Amino acid sequence: MSEHDPLLDFVTSVSGDGYLKVEESLGDGYVRLRVPEAERRQAKHDIRSIEDVVIELLRNARDAHAQRIFVATTREGSTRMLTMIDDGVGIPHALQDAVFEPRVTSKLETMVMDRWGVHGRGMALFSVRSNASSARVACSSPHKGAAISVVCDTTHLSERADQSTWPTVEPDESGRLRVARGPHNIVRRLVEFACEHPELEVYLGTPTEVLATLHALGRTHLDIADLMFCEDLERLLVWQRPAACSDAAELTGVAEQIALPVSERTSHRVLAGELAPLEPLLASLVAAEDDADTPPAPDIYRDRRSLRIHHGDLTAFRTELTRAFDVLAERYYLNLKGEPKVTVGRDSISVRFSIDKED
Repeated sequence: MSEHDPLLDFVTSVSGDGYLKVEESLGDGYVRLRVPEAERRQAKHDIRSIEDVVIELLRNARDAHAQRIFVATTREGSTRMLTMIDDGVGIPHALQDAVFEPRVTSKLETMVMDRWGVHGRGMALFSVRSNASSARVACSSPHKGAAISVVCDTTHLSERADQSTWPTVEPDESGRLRVARGPHNIVRRLVEFACEHPELEVYLGTPTEVLATLHALGRTHLDIADLMFCEDLERLLVWQRPAACSDAAELTGVAEQIALPVSERTSHRVLAGELAPLEPLLASLVAAEDDADTPPAPDIYRDRRSLRIHHGDLTAFRTELTRAFDVLAERYYLNLKGEPKVTVGRDSISVRFSIDKED
């Protein structure tokens, strides 16, 4: 049957061309597209790197009308782990495996053309799962957002060797931030996406950092009744659930459900407020521009489990260091320039004193 067959035109005029696009209705607004329609939307999609996986997940969250996107990632050996949590429309439980099948989409009448190509063909998650070691919906329900977990073998699907360098960002002629240079790593893909969609809040960190951010941010959005008396966490948005946990054991369980596995000890630290929440990427970039400095890049190459010290303890430590320095200052005629600079590393704490010598 040709594209301009009179019978085809008649069916289209009577039933609408949606009938010709759909192979199967799956319910809740989801359909499986016919093969020709999927091909019309450039069905062939080649995921060439883990960075491509990241951008496909980001586009999915955007198209699900998310306003906040949290990306947690670590690497252990040759295994890259990604978790993306959003506050979009969510995925019905019955369809959480079907969304990884080819030509399954919620966008029957729409597709998106952006700087990364065509989106809305029902092939993105299928392509991700086809190239990953595993890909699953860890947690989701309608109107509650979603948490999607992807695990990749970097010997099969490569990533840039440099995953720690932050891209350089500059304003364009209209004043909007754009990535000017830097390696095409995971950080850059997220920054490019955040610059392209400044209306969205995009966060990037390790699972521990993202969990601490969800807990802190959720507590600013939930009312006191949700925080103190919420017995059914599933009625909350996926990203808000860590904030309503009453103890470390419950938080550890919720973190596991949303694909942010942490130890119970880490959960204790999150509940105690010992871990600072992340800033949205664009907010960090704007602050860096104001300070004329490059923001420290998150180390997403692997989970370093670095030593972290609460900012209150660091302030007290600097005060004690300043007092201790007074002994040297008096004996050797030195003046301390500003506060001591304390740098916390993986296996060390370094202290630097900037000084002036008295004449």
